[in-house]
Amino acid sequence: MQSVRDILKKFDPLKDRYISREFQAFGVHLAQKLQDEGRKSLYIRLAKTIHRTVLEEALRYVIDSRARNKAALFMWKLKELGAFKKKS
Repeated sequence: MQSVRDILKKFDPLKDRYISREFQAFGVHLAQKLQDEGRKSLYIRLAKTIHRTVLEEALRYVIDSRARNKAALFMWKLKELGAFKKKS
């Protein structure tokens, strides 16, 4: 995981114009690790709304597996961890 300082050193305002906050950088990191960069906006939203420890636990689970579709396994694990339950 990169620190905010490292991300800002590599920041190019013309190329990376959508990454201005830390949760956005983490969402892009998730998309890269899951090999699903076409849906990086989904992962940015998840990074904004779901607690970081839950996301990291699901990511660790996927990284340790040999799944062909890492994105689907990641979403399944988030569901198993109760990340999508509505708060009443």
